[in-house]
Amino acid sequence: MISHTSLGDKAFKRNRQLKILLNKKLVTFAGNIKLKIYGTLDCSSGKRMKVQNRIFFITEDEAIALGYRPCGHCMLAAYKQWRASNLVNS
Repeated sequence: MISHTSLGDKAFKRNRQLKILLNKKLVTFAGNIKLKIYGTLDCSSGKRMKVQNRIFFITEDEAIALGYRPCGHCMLAAYKQWRASNLVNS
């Protein structure tokens, strides 16, 4: 897990570091640390979140292991599966 704010103190520096991570395929999913939701990097909901709340994951398994749930917008099938399994366990 990589915090967006840990990539630099200025927006330009953070964006530059993020581009390097993306090019090396070290980041494939993003998440909201407060809401415990993860999704794809091109999700419109994820693009609107505050930088302070944004984190990045290398794999989907990493996000799940840390207790994050799939986004209901960009990962609808995974979200429905997560939702169904949580309703059964309740």
